[in-house]
Amino acid sequence: MTVEKIDGVILTQMILAGARHLTNNAKKIDALNVFPVPDGDTGTNMNLSMTSGANEVKKLNSKHASEVANAFSKGLLMGARGNSGVILSQIFRGFAKGMEKRESLKVQDFAFAVESGVNTAYKAVMKPVEGTILTVAKDAGNKAIEVAKTDNDIISLMEQILAEAKASLKRTPDLLPVLKEVGVVDSGGQGLVTIYEGFLAALKGEELPEEDASLVDMEEMVNAEHHKANQDFMDTSEIKFGYCTEFMVKFEEDKLVKNPFNEQEFRNELSELGDSLLVVSDEDIVKVHVHSETPGTCLTLGQRFGSLINMKIENMREQHTAIVGKKTERPQPKEKKEYAVVTVAMGKGIKELLESLGASVVIEGGQTMNPSTQDIAEAIKEAHAKNVIILPNNKNIRMAADQAAELAEERVEVVPTTTIPQGISAMLAFHPEAELDTNKEAMDEARKQVKTGQITYAVRDTQIEGTKIEKGHFMGIADGEIKSTHSEKMDAVKLLLNEMITEDDEILTILYGEGIESDEVDELVSYIESTYEEMEVEVHAGNQPIYSYIFSVE
Repeated sequence: MTVEKIDGVILTQMILAGARHLTNNAKKIDALNVFPVPDGDTGTNMNLSMTSGANEVKKLNSKHASEVANAFSKGLLMGARGNSGVILSQIFRGFAKGMEKRESLKVQDFAFAVESGVNTAYKAVMKPVEGTILTVAKDAGNKAIEVAKTDNDIISLMEQILAEAKASLKRTPDLLPVLKEVGVVDSGGQGLVTIYEGFLAALKGEELPEEDASLVDMEEMVNAEHHKANQDFMDTSEIKFGYCTEFMVKFEEDKLVKNPFNEQEFRNELSELGDSLLVVSDEDIVKVHVHSETPGTCLTLGQRFGSLINMKIENMREQHTAIVGKKTERPQPKEKKEYAVVTVAMGKGIKELLESLGASVVIEGGQTMNPSTQDIAEAIKEAHAKNVIILPNNKNIRMAADQAAELAEERVEVVPTTTIPQGISAMLAFHPEAELDTNKEAMDEARKQVKTGQITYAVRDTQIEGTKIEKGHFMGIADGEIKSTHSEKMDAVKLLLNEMITEDDEILTILYGEGIESDEVDELVSYIESTYEEMEVEVHAGNQPIYSYIFSVE
């Protein structure tokens, strides 16, 4: 079988197959996270981004290749989540531009579009790192140009693009030492290979392995729950449980020994936290859908049985407001205010703390739940201000924030905060009377002055930078580097603080997470006050999931 050109119909089939294959492999890609923390989300982010692009293609129904590529690019751009999702959106943004309004593509056209995607993605990243999705895309693009010189069959071209992408993926540990040490390939690169596998299967008319049917069926069940009532006939204030929470738990034997899984008992527990509850499980995974006011608590309950994967939390009050065309919770003034700060946080306590410091809009998100470009763009509009400052508070949200800022009509600046303590420090430096550039500079300087510590647990055995980490043990992370590990949480905390605190430091702020009892916090504060006598200690209930404690040292 030979295919000498593809039109919009075939390109649509390729995109949908790529999206489907990525969905079915997202959890495997999540598991390639270098740090063994319970927030590996590359697969989830790429999947949500790709799905957004595929949904735009589904709406189009066009035979024109360039029209399909443009719709795909638009959907990816607005749905991009995390750095991997943003880079993916840039790859296919360049891919669409490289088609130059062509109705159909021959081998040379397709190869040029693939190479254009690589060039666009590299330009979008300020400091490209080799051994990542960028390298895999580049090597595959170079192969496409080489093959197109002598081959007129697009199937043959795609086969060789995929083969080179896989070879490049295997080489990523040689370019990034941390990948070799941990024993994984680059997760973003694996995501791109997965998409290319879908492309090739569609071209050849082959079927790809599907996800377990018992879990896929939940999508239809969820849709049925959401459409039981016509949303036009209810008021936003009538929504009792405001967060549509979906997640999967991959069972882990050691956790099941301590907490045997019983589907009915788990369903009963979750029913106390919300409504519209659906729980489906098999031998390896349980999938949950629930409307709740405390999504973090739902996730914590699930974590007793294994690792969280494929998480999604949506604010239904905001969704309902958009559907009925009203702004019942945040009526917009006719005149735009001068300033607004849009920031990102996960945890009720942290959200309230940022709002108390002057944040206009706090987007629910962070670890495991990166907001999309569109989420941030909508928050900018909601802020309704002439000048907007974005604090991403997470390195994996930075690129989506930059992308949203570029799309905005307002004057928007991004202060590249990578942690919650940096975001808080930046908020304290904000002055509503200062010029936008002055505020950005002051806030950027303030975020550099704070040290961030986090306590979480390991989801697998690994070794990073000479530190051996055992699954289930607690880890202390200081500004992105693992500094301590111990089977006991408090011992891991003490080791971390010993690494972080110096004689020049004066203030230690503690944000404690979900499930942390007051007695434990009191014990920790007593230890700090007796060990670091000169330190001023502030304590806040952050209510954040994943991280038992977040520390700020200044």
